[in-house]
Amino acid sequence: MFFDTHAHYDDERFDNDRDAVLKSLPEAGIGAVVNPGCTADSSRAAIALAERYDIVYAAVGLHPENCAGADEADFAALEALAAHPKAVAIGEIGLDYYWDKDNHPEQQAAFIRQIELANRVNKPILVHSRDAIAETYAILRDHPAARRGIIHCFSSSREMAREFVKLGYTIGLGGPVTFKNAKTPKEVAADVDLNHLQIETDCPYLTPVPYRGKRNEPMYLPLTAQTILELRGIDEEALKQQLWDNYQALFH
Repeated sequence: MFFDTHAHYDDERFDNDRDAVLKSLPEAGIGAVVNPGCTADSSRAAIALAERYDIVYAAVGLHPENCAGADEADFAALEALAAHPKAVAIGEIGLDYYWDKDNHPEQQAAFIRQIELANRVNKPILVHSRDAIAETYAILRDHPAARRGIIHCFSSSREMAREFVKLGYTIGLGGPVTFKNAKTPKEVAADVDLNHLQIETDCPYLTPVPYRGKRNEPMYLPLTAQTILELRGIDEEALKQQLWDNYQALFH
């Protein structure tokens, strides 16, 4: 079985068939999944899904695109939710400089504050980084999460992947590694220390080939795994076992 370390089943695109999709996870070869929150409300939704489905776990956090205007009530809500027994991580947190060019200090402050929360509750972090890889690295270097975590949807170079691994973080790879012209993700997939690798769907986003343009589904996760094992020259069972061991080590 595979472990999907990042999937947004609380997204509205699953409103019409969420129950059917989540019940299909074992049939799709998915043994467990983490559903991260992006706001206080979506973190509550992630906890609710984790309570309803045995193999679903939650992460709670403020996504960098949603941290503008976050108040003390939001952070207090996250701290309360983080105490839930099925909340296994703090996330999705990090930096995103692609959309908003003016709130970088606010994003950084929220990121650091949530790393501190992770350390108080002794849980790993799920890190989002878009157009901000150097700044993300600097914050994680200077404000380390005690339990480390996953650099979600890693899109930087293999050299940067090695630097995050040196800090103790795991590299999360998803659908983009299957894209025809995705030279950099393929280089990372072929190079990264297998002890610091995880795969994810990020569904409903980042659908792998040959289903690009459609809603991403849990049944597509093995396509990402297939690309990685071809790049690595290892068999599927060996990869499954390594990824499951990594999951156990990170999330206990």
